[in-house]
Amino acid sequence: MGRVEVHGRRTLLDRFFRVEEVDLSHERPDGSMGPPLTRLNVDRGDGAAVVLHDPERRVVVLVRQFRFSAWENGPGWLHELVAGTVARGQDPEDVARAECLEEAGYEVDRLEPIGTFYLTPGGSSERIFLYYAPVNAGRRRGPGGGLAEEGESIEVLEWPEEEVWAALDAGRIADAKSLVGLMWLRRRLFS
Repeated sequence: MGRVEVHGRRTLLDRFFRVEEVDLSHERPDGSMGPPLTRLNVDRGDGAAVVLHDPERRVVVLVRQFRFSAWENGPGWLHELVAGTVARGQDPEDVARAECLEEAGYEVDRLEPIGTFYLTPGGSSERIFLYYAPVNAGRRRGPGGGLAEEGESIEVLEWPEEEVWAALDAGRIADAKSLVGLMWLRRRLFS
């Protein structure tokens, strides 16, 4: 894969997430070591996200919530897949199941792994563990909406597949993990 030499590491911030400044050198394609570089890394942990889909009703379950980081450049309120942060030592599948219930009110029996990917590897170590879960109205156990004690105020949306495809095509889905998951679902249904 290539050699990496870490020369120094400093923590600049350690609150909701950690920001590190790292001095390093890495191997070039020709086998030589490159010059020393300084890079920042945002470590906010990994995430687990779920494409909740009711194949009988042909409905996709999404959530809408406020994201300050997306508000600066608009729109702030994003349509997203159900998702949550995976703490160190937690199983991403356990987090995915819990978030389905907390955010959307659905109990999930089966999770099908779609893939794992980095969101912004140029500056963040966050990976997303992405799953597909078929659901039906009979598996709805509560209203969803998130946890008030975590400051969550989440709107549950049950969109017909056609509305989801229209939102994708119109650029109304701006969250990366949701784009990946919904494009995967459309490909799966129409392949």
